[in-house]
Amino acid sequence: VQLQASGGGLVQPGGSLRLSCAPSQRSLTMAWFRQAPGKEREFVAAIRGSGSNTYYADDVKGRFVVSRDNARNTISLQMSSLKPEDTAVYYCAAGRAILSTLTMAGSYVYWGQGTLVTVSS
Repeated sequence: VQLQASGGGLVQPGGSLRLSCAPSQRSLTMAWFRQAPGKEREFVAAIRGSGSNTYYADDVKGRFVVSRDNARNTISLQMSSLKPEDTAVYYCAAGRAILSTLTMAGSYVYWGQGTLVTVSS
């Protein structure tokens, strides 16, 4: 499975951006991770195959929303109130992650190529 992430770009602090990833894998948990320069890859958000359960990292909770669009076979990450510290390459991933491991990159088998989000004035 080759995932394709898109939607990155340059946005001002406080702005919004929407990332997409295709194709979504309905039988798998799908997630977003990000990696800032000089830092390790970190969990951002995840959504179960059914779309009924979502999970977020504490520092994006209330600002980011992950969702599935089964008609378009995509998942999205709507990012609002963006901060400079959100600057990173964002990756989508898919795998059979269980609850205790869904924040771990190693739980995901399939990865997209990444899309760069830059938050700067």
